[in-house]
Amino acid sequence: MNKLSLSEYIDLLKKEELLVSAAVRPLDSPRPVMNLSCDSQEEQEEGAFVCKGAHFNVKYLQEALAKGAFCYIAEEPYELDEDEVCSYVIVNDIRRAMTLLTERFYGPVWQQLQTMALVGTKGKSTTCYYLRHIMDDYMAALKAPPSAILSSIDTYDGVENRESHITTPEVMALYRHFQNALDSGIQFFELEVSSQALKYGRIGSVVFNVACFLNISEDHISDIEHPDFDDYFSSKLRIFNHCKTACINLSTEHLEEVMDRARLCGPDILTFGTDERAAIYGHHIHKEGEQVVFTCTTPRWEKVFRLGMPGFFNVDNALAAIAACYALNIPTEHIYNGLLKARVPGRMEYFVDENTGASVLVDYVHTRLAYETLCSSLLREFPGKKIVVIVGGAGYKAYNRRRDHAEVISRYAVKCVLTEEDPGEEPTIDICEDIARYLRQYGCPYEIILNRGEAIRRTMEEADKDTIIVVAGKGREKWYKLGTEYVPCKSDVEYVEEFCRLRK
Repeated sequence: MNKLSLSEYIDLLKKEELLVSAAVRPLDSPRPVMNLSCDSQEEQEEGAFVCKGAHFNVKYLQEALAKGAFCYIAEEPYELDEDEVCSYVIVNDIRRAMTLLTERFYGPVWQQLQTMALVGTKGKSTTCYYLRHIMDDYMAALKAPPSAILSSIDTYDGVENRESHITTPEVMALYRHFQNALDSGIQFFELEVSSQALKYGRIGSVVFNVACFLNISEDHISDIEHPDFDDYFSSKLRIFNHCKTACINLSTEHLEEVMDRARLCGPDILTFGTDERAAIYGHHIHKEGEQVVFTCTTPRWEKVFRLGMPGFFNVDNALAAIAACYALNIPTEHIYNGLLKARVPGRMEYFVDENTGASVLVDYVHTRLAYETLCSSLLREFPGKKIVVIVGGAGYKAYNRRRDHAEVISRYAVKCVLTEEDPGEEPTIDICEDIARYLRQYGCPYEIILNRGEAIRRTMEEADKDTIIVVAGKGREKWYKLGTEYVPCKSDVEYVEEFCRLRK
């Protein structure tokens, strides 16, 4: 990384017509910018701090200055105490400025990695972990470092290893993860790319080696996300401007529009799916014991694969991973090994309650398409079982999910238990009652138990051996969003494991 001075960054902003004004102390003008961040919890020494977001508070800037930042970049100046006065740069578009500064700070570091992006309404996390297990098996054989991953579940880049709070981070963090991976000798990088990241340019000018378009259905419709489906869909389609090879599921809704956009943008196109027209074609899908088995036929080879995770619907995710590996010429033995060993934390984790004999499934399911796919699959895999769903909702966002979840759950479940999930700044009871009004409309029995742990405990206690309980939404997450903060909590898996033990 070539460390430019603050004055050079100001010149860059001016050249791109982003600069409004600057108040720079004489000693700061030639000072090299050693760190660039919009998160006050990150390294700030000799850095420039970017102030962005609807919930930005001047305390974040004060924290950054206390950690060693010597200037800030924002769309407006902030009042600071006398001992906190520093240089600042005012711009007319903070997001464009962030991207410009980040790309100059890091350079095109992504070009030195093999990057695989996952886009879709459902299945991104599972496909991401399928790819991770495949690449890690491949790298282990070469005695090379394991791959990096950015998902809605985990973040690992060779330096940072932690639970994720967001699917795709801001552009500065994204490029930092790329740099960390490169510095750690990592070759492969898997990441989920959200519609919000694509809409607001959080991936900068990155061009992924492979991008998989898994599926599309209505989701994330709200005032603070996407105003309507067209905005959501068009945001997803932007991925085709950012990849060399596009792997497209022939079973996706709106296939013609997806294919048209991909052709217009110009990447190589590789189709996959259970449609016999697909280049990566999955067929003869069945269960053998606890494993899902299928045959995959490609233009170069045919092979039988086994999935260690339950769910016939996971074949589509596996085919997406196979398509990405096919494009990158990954040997088939590592694809086979990776898919067989793959597990996704908090995804399709299955338990049997020793007290009642009830089955319990913990999963991150949170979209209409995911609920439809999961519930219909459970009826096939667990014939005769009654389905009970424990569900919550996110505060002030994705309002369409509340109606959609209620409609789908009403068709498959005998009961729905409403509880807290990630309320944010909206009262949990308001979220639950909003979902409840749709459940009443569709005729589904429900109960509201605001405390999540208590909801899981009571539901398991009241179940029997003919019941399968779906604990939806949180998986292995050990936090929930309350207000604007992330509050520690037990994960759904921890609750279920605790309540599965014999009660005295």
